Amino acid sequence: MKHVEIRDLLKYRFPENLQYSPDGALLAFQTAQADEEKNVYHRQVWLAESGRARAVTAGIDASLACWNGDRQMILSRHQESDEPGTTHLYLMNTDGGEAMPWIVLPFAMTSFRKLRDHVYAAAGMIRSEDPDAYLDDAETRKKKAEQRKKDADYQVIDEVPYWSNGSGFVSGTRSALFLVEVETSGELKVRRLTAPAFQLEEMTAEGTDIYYAGIAWSGKLSLDAKVYVYHEKSRRTETLFGRGGYSIGNLSVRGGRLYCQATDRKRYGVNETGCLYEIADRQLKLVRDPMRQLMSAAAGDTMLGGGKQSAAVGRDWYTLATEEDHVEIWHFDAAFEKKVLFRQPGAVWFMDACSSGIAFAYEAPGALTEIYEMDLSGRKVRRITDLNADALKDTYVAAPQRVDYVSHDLKLHGWALLPEGFSPKRKYPAVLDIHGGPRAVYTEAFFHEMQVWAGRGYVVLFANIAGSDGRGDEFADIRDQYGFIDFDNLMDFTDAVLQKYPNIDRRRLCETGGSYGGFMTNWIITHTDRFCAAVSQRSISNWVSMTFLSDIGPYFGPDQCGAKGLFGVQDTERLWAHSPLKYADQARTPTLFIHSDEDYRCPLPEGMQMMQALAMQDVETRMVIFHGENHELSRSGRPQHRIRRLKEITGWFDSHTKR
Repeated sequence: MKHVEIRDLLKYRFPENLQYSPDGALLAFQTAQADEEKNVYHRQVWLAESGRARAVTAGIDASLACWNGDRQMILSRHQESDEPGTTHLYLMNTDGGEAMPWIVLPFAMTSFRKLRDHVYAAAGMIRSEDPDAYLDDAETRKKKAEQRKKDADYQVIDEVPYWSNGSGFVSGTRSALFLVEVETSGELKVRRLTAPAFQLEEMTAEGTDIYYAGIAWSGKLSLDAKVYVYHEKSRRTETLFGRGGYSIGNLSVRGGRLYCQATDRKRYGVNETGCLYEIADRQLKLVRDPMRQLMSAAAGDTMLGGGKQSAAVGRDWYTLATEEDHVEIWHFDAAFEKKVLFRQPGAVWFMDACSSGIAFAYEAPGALTEIYEMDLSGRKVRRITDLNADALKDTYVAAPQRVDYVSHDLKLHGWALLPEGFSPKRKYPAVLDIHGGPRAVYTEAFFHEMQVWAGRGYVVLFANIAGSDGRGDEFADIRDQYGFIDFDNLMDFTDAVLQKYPNIDRRRLCETGGSYGGFMTNWIITHTDRFCAAVSQRSISNWVSMTFLSDIGPYFGPDQCGAKGLFGVQDTERLWAHSPLKYADQARTPTLFIHSDEDYRCPLPEGMQMMQALAMQDVETRMVIFHGENHELSRSGRPQHRIRRLKEITGWFDSHTKR
């Protein structure tokens, strides 16, 4: 059979953004596919009806914004000729015909939702010092654009975070809520509803009421949020929950009642799972502790844009939930009684629901992601797309072989992918792959990079250790244990796999990981020399510098390292104790570093410090920096860069296992 190749990424179709029409008769979504020559992804909108899906855009590279009624969609399209800071929207009827230009929003839109005929809610970006730039006439916009060109050689920052992964420098920028009215004459009226310093975190709508969460801030970002409603008919804003101290999200309206997830972060820190609350009488009224993250926390490299994690239908609520080593679909009724509707190995990435059914993107073991539907009871599950039917045809896909083990009195498990024709009589090299997060999970879903290595003759090892998602906050809480319990769990797992498959060549063990997995790679190479080669990706090497460089550093670093604050000898010592750089003098493993120069989550200096520390000790090392990429390189980086990244990693392993 054929084996999975690095360039197979170019074949895959990545579904995104499932949305039922208001009457539930049609399901729309989009797919993205790589264009290697232009080094971009092209998107196409699809419609599904009665279990059959078809592409409906051909001459336009566009994404689905929202429905504009039962038989009309609003699409967004970006072209190089577009004026910066604008969003071009198109209308497309589902009964045929091309998408037609509709309106141009005078801001960069991030979400759009219909309230009633001709009236919409939108989220978009503003500059807090010029919050009404969206009202500028053409001449004023031109003058400001010319001034920005003159000012392009320097950057002024006066807020923290001053940059954000995927968004660049963000000091002085905010996500704002807008009301958009489109007159029958075509005249566009736009009004900003939130204050210049307000950061909109999320919004939803019920009828003509817009519910939203966020907070006004200056100087340094707050993790707190408050909840408001804008009544479009009366043009009035009402505060629904104005007390501080809570992170709030996952707003949903059910049967006229508003619900959310919220946490005060006091028990398990910034990664604490929010409980479900009803927001009423300006209070949070507890209705249920879900005990699990109500989202997909699955790690993977075959998804791009994602989509909804939950949907309300009447008084019922449907949501994804990460459970141990897979992602389920749960139903909560009016009394918040839970029922599991979908439970299968693999990963559900996103979903939507309507009065007649649930649609979801599911990646089963041995397959790529397809769109499925089922009824509201969780029965009659059917696949409605064949987006990737030919991508793996006649190709060997290694099936995950479960390995159970015990470490620190925890019952844990991971998997091994075996090369085709695996024989106990042969010796094999191996790769240990570590997920990011740490609050993520490996599943049995198809993982491109792992299958590439299995196809090249490696046994690939991966496990969910302490700190991973899917088993509740207590299991996921490894604050002040970074590099200790997790390191032991990984080494114990490696030993368990070697015991089960003794023909793995212990002299040809490789290791890699990204983000938290990159931190663990740096920790591993400074605490053991059992691996012949390592690849550290988008890593953390120094919690002190990361805390004062990363877009999440000021709150994430101290919290995860068990420090009580940012300053002082004791706090600095806690950060430094968990920093691989502290132990760099013990490193002996040949290590490749992969980093992106626009990664503001784990900034470039984190990899550079570690690489330089190894070089100064004559440890074999190499660093590949991807310009214009960020923390998402392995998942949604430009096609040429994703291919080059995987070639670099694979080449590093090959060069150190075939000597």
